[in-house]
Amino acid sequence: MNHLAQLFGVSAAKTHEQPADSWVVEERSVDEARPLRVVVIGSGISGIIASIRFRQRIPNLDLCVYEKNADIGGTWLENRYPGCACDIPAHTYQATFEPNKEWSTFYATAPEIHKYWGRVRDKYGCARYIKFKQQVVEAVWKEDDSKWVLQIKDLESGSVYPDQCDVLISATGFLNEWKWPNIPGLHEFQGKLMHSARWDESFDYSDKRVAVVGNGSSGIQIVPGMLPKVTHMDHYVRSRTWIAPSFARSELERRGVKSDNFSFTPEELKTFNTDHNAYQQFRKEIELQLQSVHGATLLGTPEQLGAKEAFAENMRQRLSRKPELYEKLLPAFPPVCRRLTPGPGYLEALADDKVDIIASDIVRVDAEGIFTADGKHHPTDVLVCATGFDTTFTPRFPIIGCNGLSLAERWKKTPESYLSIAVDGFPNYFICFGPNSALGEGNLLLLLERVIDYFTSCVQKMQRDNIRCMSVRKDAVQRFTRHCDQYFSRTVYSEKCRSWYKGGEEGGRVIGVWPGSSLHSLQVLSHPRWEDFTYEYVNDNANGWMGDGWTENEKNHAINVSYLDDDQVDFPLAVFEQLKN
Repeated sequence: MNHLAQLFGVSAAKTHEQPADSWVVEERSVDEARPLRVVVIGSGISGIIASIRFRQRIPNLDLCVYEKNADIGGTWLENRYPGCACDIPAHTYQATFEPNKEWSTFYATAPEIHKYWGRVRDKYGCARYIKFKQQVVEAVWKEDDSKWVLQIKDLESGSVYPDQCDVLISATGFLNEWKWPNIPGLHEFQGKLMHSARWDESFDYSDKRVAVVGNGSSGIQIVPGMLPKVTHMDHYVRSRTWIAPSFARSELERRGVKSDNFSFTPEELKTFNTDHNAYQQFRKEIELQLQSVHGATLLGTPEQLGAKEAFAENMRQRLSRKPELYEKLLPAFPPVCRRLTPGPGYLEALADDKVDIIASDIVRVDAEGIFTADGKHHPTDVLVCATGFDTTFTPRFPIIGCNGLSLAERWKKTPESYLSIAVDGFPNYFICFGPNSALGEGNLLLLLERVIDYFTSCVQKMQRDNIRCMSVRKDAVQRFTRHCDQYFSRTVYSEKCRSWYKGGEEGGRVIGVWPGSSLHSLQVLSHPRWEDFTYEYVNDNANGWMGDGWTENEKNHAINVSYLDDDQVDFPLAVFEQLKN
């Protein structure tokens, strides 16, 4: 027994050697950006923004965007039905860093929107990172390597080849899996059968009898879009819906913009291009109105009750040519329970003598037309299904996370997420517009940009802290799910109405929209809560981020002291201002 052991009464049998301290100094600079491969699925608006921001903010980046189509654009490439247009003002449906002063109409058409995003792609050199006609058909997380192993199908050759990445981002959008309605005999129809998401632009429907099934956002645009050329139209309306007044109507009227087609004159476009302040003021007026309607989503508020009255009066005026339609179309549920659309020309089209509104359920389709529950047969030449998409959020291809769990199985009962962007058990996987990500009001493009900002912040943290994988905590997902359910219980979304927000069910769980206002979503996503994630580190060394005592500039003999420049010094000017007061 040594002297100290004797002093403190500890027997020699209980003393032992301390294990050697593990080596935690990593051979890397503290600010070294380790190489990361990021794969983005989809080159719609989310994919374009991601391909710009990741290259802007992430050094040592290997970026690839897989796109199943032959061009960018997503929704605005695939949807080309008559009347297809943005259903919010185009001046709010653009990148904040690339304002467009040449929108020809207030509600820009699909071709014009697609052209705008094509210009953005070209200006920022996105095309070189996009692989067209390449479809991701499988994604499997490999825990040993902390990699996503992908299977990619070349849609031209039919061959399938592997790829892998550190970070996988789904940018396929909300509604990307269109489907035919479940109507008996639908494909026995011998006329022209079309879906709003797969429109045959070569088909001439002039002087045809047309049936339009569905009065969601697509049907509301298709009806006035097709009407001028057809001889007759049957519009099948399964449920009533609210048609919103046009946004910023007072601002448009002040500028003399015609309310029939919401087109801008060449003089107005010239003003926007030559007077930046006038353009900015116009944008801000629209944005202010767009961001000021959240109260209408909360049951019992003055804004919600007032919206119902205002919407009803708007519909009454627009149906004045056939006032009997007002009672037939006015919903019992409050506005915003279903997705809002202003539907320019829609109500006016319903009052046209060429249009018959059919509320009786469709029983079946035969070679020549449609049978309804009231026993009638409605002959038609063209059958248009504006019946929407798969709204379950089920992935269109297998995504396999930790322990072999598929995302389809994880979401089979309830499509849960963390802030709509991540799922527990799926590390390094981020989702643009997952469950509970849509906005019932406000500016969706601002939210999209903020989501991409969030993703780049996560990847920056992975590089900065030498993290090989990060995964959202299960309890954080559960908290967000519980929060959503409680929040929506006091909103108009909980009312009895059939909506894709609720998976197409009248009384379904609200899985489509964000639990709060548009501005609320921007604030929530502005600063990631790192404590809601778990982390695994390179070499399992949580101290590896500190590196070997060097910075990159020192190793490269490129030391600079620009931190002393006035534009980099954080002068406490606000403190001086306080002292003056």
